[in-house]
Amino acid sequence: MKLFIDTADLNEIKEIASWGILDGVTTNPTLLAKSGRSLQDVINEIFVLVDGPISLEVVSEKAEEMVTEAKQILTKIPKNYHKNVAIKIPMTSEGLKAVKKLSKEEIKTNVTLIFSANQALLAAKAGATFVSPFIGRLDDNGQEGMRVIEEIMDIFCNYDINTEVIVASIRHPIHVIEAARLGADIATVPPDVLRKMLKHPLTDVGIKRFLKDWEKVTK
Repeated sequence: MKLFIDTADLNEIKEIASWGILDGVTTNPTLLAKSGRSLQDVINEIFVLVDGPISLEVVSEKAEEMVTEAKQILTKIPKNYHKNVAIKIPMTSEGLKAVKKLSKEEIKTNVTLIFSANQALLAAKAGATFVSPFIGRLDDNGQEGMRVIEEIMDIFCNYDINTEVIVASIRHPIHVIEAARLGADIATVPPDVLRKMLKHPLTDVGIKRFLKDWEKVTK
């Protein structure tokens, strides 16, 4: 399973990219605004740090405006990075229209704010490169987010659908493990959860014990 980082914080991306684990980045307008820098500066630096899909979101609500905005985003990015760009499109009827048009022009799309297998299927049928089911928000509302991932993976496998599933709105490391066990293509994970995945108390104890034993040997 591929791991994306869900942030626009360049310091976080730089640090975690140095671990050698990142396959891509997802952002949204809120995350970009928090960075306090221009969209173009942030995007260009992200491409230097991570050689993989980078999801950038439109804010328009009408299909034609989404398509126009997507193309405007691409004009701000060097052409050699265009293959890495996925335009995040909301899961609406207008969004599906935009996905259909963009896919015909071979512009990658990531349909976001998906909360059901029905929505994921429709997005895939429209030509989405990626679909992003938000499991944490489902859990927050008393539903079982991973059940939706299971349903999507079953449907996509049954019909050999090429659209990749990005498990989004991840709250904790167990979400990542469950997504991997279900065969999801990608998990997009906040920096704090990636750090939690890195740590285990027994690892820390083992390192301390090793260092103490090594001190005895070197005395």
